[in-house]
Amino acid sequence: MSMLYQAYQNHMDLTAPWRTGAAAALRYLNLVPRGASDRTFGRLAAALELISRSSLSYARPDYGIGSVTVGNRELEVTEEVAYATPFGSLLHFRKVDGPEQPRLLLVAPMSGHFATLLRGTVKTLLQDHDVYITDWHNPRDIPRSKGRFGLEDYTDHLIDFLGQLGPRAHMVAICQPSVSALAAAAIMSEDNHPARPASLTLMAGPIDTRIQPTKVNEFAKSKPIKWFEDNLINYVPMQCKGALRQVYPGFVQLTAFVSMNLERHIKQHIDLADHLAKGETAKAEVIKTFYDEYFAVMDLPAEFYIETVRDVFQEHLLPQGMLMHRGRPVNPAAIRRMGLMTVEGEKDDICSIGQTLAAQDLCTGVRTYRKVHHMQAGVGHYGVFSGKRWSNEIYPLLRDFVHVNS
Repeated sequence: MSMLYQAYQNHMDLTAPWRTGAAAALRYLNLVPRGASDRTFGRLAAALELISRSSLSYARPDYGIGSVTVGNRELEVTEEVAYATPFGSLLHFRKVDGPEQPRLLLVAPMSGHFATLLRGTVKTLLQDHDVYITDWHNPRDIPRSKGRFGLEDYTDHLIDFLGQLGPRAHMVAICQPSVSALAAAAIMSEDNHPARPASLTLMAGPIDTRIQPTKVNEFAKSKPIKWFEDNLINYVPMQCKGALRQVYPGFVQLTAFVSMNLERHIKQHIDLADHLAKGETAKAEVIKTFYDEYFAVMDLPAEFYIETVRDVFQEHLLPQGMLMHRGRPVNPAAIRRMGLMTVEGEKDDICSIGQTLAAQDLCTGVRTYRKVHHMQAGVGHYGVFSGKRWSNEIYPLLRDFVHVNS
């Protein structure tokens, strides 16, 4: 078990005064009237900005969704915690004086970032749906006394959250939790649960990673599971509420993400410094906003990470009919009287074409006319649920699918 996380936290604590000082100096510098020395001030401002931003945040950013347009009305949006456990909240984006719309649970991945990464997805869905999201808590802030959180616990949370929403709600899972979402739907269907979802949508999810394996899939299979336990699992630092909880640290996951597109991230920061030096604040703000979110990291509970790598990416238990939940087999064929939609991106280098579509073959109890599959041309992984093609091409299909099944 590595103590890398503790060493990292100690380093961040020691260098915090430098970042705080740079941020304070930057605030004062921005008060100075600009004139002949604009270029000098711009370069100094750029340097101070980069120093002040040279750390990660472990606090969840704000969703920042204050209003949404529904029809021709602008409605106020408020956030309400409808239900909570130590590990996650069922967060409701309530539209003040809004019309009655289909209730929808948006299932966010637990993959190193907060659920706020889906704020654009939420804002689009809010136009036509009553939206709830799985707002996962950072394990480094959860005391060890609250117990473990594994893959089965994730699935249990989805069943509990749907129970809170009540009958005829819809579930949309983004990426990694597609396996748990399918498992929850199967279990609830088999049990004839009154709150089983009316429809299930899986977007860019690893249902069967044996199909056209990506670099991410190949890495997961390149080492025995003990290697992941020995090399990637750390203890939460003593400075945190969750001290000594075992986790896969968010900064390690972020390092892996950054390394996949290292040249792009370096260029972005060079561009940021250049925009600041030239006083191009609007262009700089776009980059700063992206990295404020990207560098807000969340740890993963060790048991959830290890079980996901083993069961989903190494042993492929779900597509082989071998996935168990609390001692009982997960049977996707038990899903009936439920709409099923799968969405994939043509250029997805994390979850390739065919991996999510596999759910259609597993759900033999769903009538053909209630199944929908869409492959979006020209988008990568994140383009499946964010950006213009999501809003303009994918979302209208999802909206119509949900409303048909309401």
